[in-house]
Amino acid sequence: MADIKFEIEKEIGNISESSKGWTKELNLISWNGKEAKYDLRDWAPEHEKMGKGITLSLEELKKLKEILNSMDI
Repeated sequence: MADIKFEIEKEIGNISESSKGWTKELNLISWNGKEAKYDLRDWAPEHEKMGKGITLSLEELKKLKEILNSMDI
């Protein structure tokens, strides 16, 4: 498997933390030197390991925000 290179350009916020110290975070990340995108995934302490996640463009993030704002919760 090829190495995946990433740079967390901006830590936006933590959503939750597990009992083992992993955090679910929203960050702005550049993957393999490409333009940074918004990324939601689980991270081990110190960002040494990551779980599966979802990466969104700014337009996709805006649409998600619109959907969440329209929910009756």
